[in-house]
Amino acid sequence: MDTSITFRHLDTPDDWTRAFDIMKELRPHLTDAAAFREQMRRQREESYRLLAACDSEGAILGLAGYRTQTNTLYGRFVYVDDLVVTARLQSGGIGACLLDKAREIARHSRCAHFVLDTGLHMALAQRFYYRNGLLAKGMHFVQPLIENNKETAR
Repeated sequence: MDTSITFRHLDTPDDWTRAFDIMKELRPHLTDAAAFREQMRRQREESYRLLAACDSEGAILGLAGYRTQTNTLYGRFVYVDDLVVTARLQSGGIGACLLDKAREIARHSRCAHFVLDTGLHMALAQRFYYRNGLLAKGMHFVQPLIENNKETAR
């Protein structure tokens, strides 16, 4: 992996616009950059942070969206909502570096756990997470409450 990769948080609407095309690779239901910026603004209000892996020229190579939370199951923890590396650079170590950086942030924030979900149909992602020290500890259940919600996956 290229050692010139740097990490930075994307905190502005302009930053989120730059991240939109890569996030669409993970979340293809996102179709409008303006709506994505608004979604990022709302999530930011709920402690969501978007971490970018960038090359030496500042181009975004991958993203990790996460938030710090507290609950009765894990105590204080970091939950990774989104992890994506642009398709042309997958399997190059960038995803592992993003996970490492997010774990480092969790440890620095005195979190007891590092948590994420992945789809049952995503066998390659599951293997990646196992290789990077994460273990499957449960199942995630979902019930849609709003029909045709444009903010969420179908």
